[in-house]
Amino acid sequence: MRSDEIVALSLEHVWMVGIAVLVALLIAAPSALVLTTHARLRRWTLAVVNVIQTIPSLALFGFLLPIPFIGGVGKQTAIIALILYALLPILRNMVIGILGVDAGVRESALAMGMTSKQILLDVELPLAFPTILAGIRIATVATIGTATIAATIGGGGLGTFVFRGIATADMKTVLAGAIPAALMAIIADEVLEWIERRFSY
Repeated sequence: MRSDEIVALSLEHVWMVGIAVLVALLIAAPSALVLTTHARLRRWTLAVVNVIQTIPSLALFGFLLPIPFIGGVGKQTAIIALILYALLPILRNMVIGILGVDAGVRESALAMGMTSKQILLDVELPLAFPTILAGIRIATVATIGTATIAATIGGGGLGTFVFRGIATADMKTVLAGAIPAALMAIIADEVLEWIERRFSY
């Protein structure tokens, strides 16, 4: 086990997590805007995403494997599963954040002659941003942990060390994957929490 291999797998882990959270954010943003104006659709959509979130990560990887064009062994399937896991906290917090804006604030903005688009961009989203950021923080930290399981289907990342160590009963190899992943989650949590606090005042 070499230090350059640890660095390479750590970067691979960061790349998978970054792609998954970014794509989940790109899906959640327009979806949240639609869901805030359609109560019935909001209930059903959040219920479906909630169900996905309850599926154990290893089982979800297994469900995706046989699906044509999506499944298969490798990073693609792993990233799709990570996107599904990251989607719920981001989408839920976006919806909660926007709907949580005080009605009086909206009415005041409307009385000032602002359009619906201006209210959304200049009033609702800035006020909802701390809540949205909290969802991104939760999704990022959770995805870092879940990405470790990706090694079981050839997804790579730090889970490669963990499962290699388990297979050979080598605790040093397990820790070579577990410790960097834990440090990564702690750093991401601290950085995003700091940004969240900055926007909360």
